[in-house]
Amino acid sequence: MGSSHNDNIDSNSEKQIVLDPRERTRILRKIDWHLLPFVTVFYLLSFLDRANIGNAKVAGMATDLKLTGFRYNIAAAVFFIPYSFAEVPSNIAIKLFRPSRWIPSIMVAWGIVMTLMCLVKSYQSLVVARMFLGLTEAGLFPGINYYICLWYPRSERSKRIAIFFSSVSVAGAFGGLLAYGIERMEGVGGLHGWQWIFCLEGIDFNQPLFSSQFSPFSYMHDYPETAKFLTESERLYIIDVLKEDSNHLSSRFDTRFIWQAIKDYKTYVQILIFLGLLVPGYAIALFSPTIINELGYSAVNAQLLSVPPFVAGCIATIIFGIYSDKHNLRGPYIIGGALISLVGYILLYCSVRAGPSYVGACLAAAGDYPTVAVILAWAGSNSGGDLKRGVVLAMVIGLGNLGGICSSFIYIDPPRFHIGHGTIMGFLSLSIIMSFFAMWDYNRLNKKKEAQCLAGNISDDRAYEFEDMGDASPLFR
Repeated sequence: MGSSHNDNIDSNSEKQIVLDPRERTRILRKIDWHLLPFVTVFYLLSFLDRANIGNAKVAGMATDLKLTGFRYNIAAAVFFIPYSFAEVPSNIAIKLFRPSRWIPSIMVAWGIVMTLMCLVKSYQSLVVARMFLGLTEAGLFPGINYYICLWYPRSERSKRIAIFFSSVSVAGAFGGLLAYGIERMEGVGGLHGWQWIFCLEGIDFNQPLFSSQFSPFSYMHDYPETAKFLTESERLYIIDVLKEDSNHLSSRFDTRFIWQAIKDYKTYVQILIFLGLLVPGYAIALFSPTIINELGYSAVNAQLLSVPPFVAGCIATIIFGIYSDKHNLRGPYIIGGALISLVGYILLYCSVRAGPSYVGACLAAAGDYPTVAVILAWAGSNSGGDLKRGVVLAMVIGLGNLGGICSSFIYIDPPRFHIGHGTIMGFLSLSIIMSFFAMWDYNRLNKKKEAQCLAGNISDDRAYEFEDMGDASPLFR
């Protein structure tokens, strides 16, 4: 009838693995090679452009634009307002249009905005540019998560989300190295070094969009049903696996599925977990160079020393994703990662020496970043039906990203940043508590559905009766 695991991964996918593991693995690897390189590069570029304001600040932007008081915090925060509220409409648009058209179009828009940010000459123009950057980047992260859900069964999603999300850590590390080099272009072409950070990352990293050889407009595949790189037998196989995994729930567009997502209390449980993980995640991205700078290192060395925490986060993200899928568990991995990050922030809060504080910064990133991929796999796996899943993911990511506003305003008391570190410890504790609740609640719901199926003699051959019920179907685990 189904697994009683607290992450509710469907037993039907397990059945497919037992029946034909070699064929399943071969087809999934083939899909990986055609999908994951593109989406990983997409998100790396997105996060690099979003977080480079932290490097630009240390590189002299704060002085040149007179970012006194809370001005930098406001410029960092306004990004998240349009970013958060545009995510649900964007995921609905992916359902209405083709992913291969919608997602690359988003990239073109933000590449233009990022490039033009090199022209900002005042605090006011920086705020306006950041708002447009938030609007244009809004649909990419929830869109890629939704896209992965359209191709992979639930027991295979965490490691794939981890692979593309690991690009966040790579972007953080790469951004520090780039900023270290680009800063030396100070005065070239009449631009400051921090302006060149915006300009070169906007032009060079979005250039592949317009290259016929690499353009995702040409090479991004929409759905398994239309994938030309799959043979007919491979296509039928993966379609069958996905149908079994979803209990044959409806994949059509209907506004009732949007309302199912909005009214489901489980959506808001996942939002709270994600919120508790995103506040420290964005704080690391936005303030790592500043925090390291305040430990006594020079601005140039702070750019370089911001690299290792992101490298640690990248490695841990992939490890967590692989083992989360291997063990069919989500909650325990979120709790474990959050606890590691919590230890890091306790070190940052309590230590007065640079060495232990820097170790704390590495632990903070290594524990927090892996949990984001796992929670998104968890949220997507527990939402039945394509459209509801897309809306739930967009709500979790969109409302959770409002935490970025909080991240932007809590690091206000240098050099020890007790307010910032203390606030983040509270948010990590929120994620831990809500993860324990979700594990208990999903086990309760599974047992209730198993009893319902037993009492009503409900089996898989009656799945069509419940195709419009989403995860409320008695067959859904």
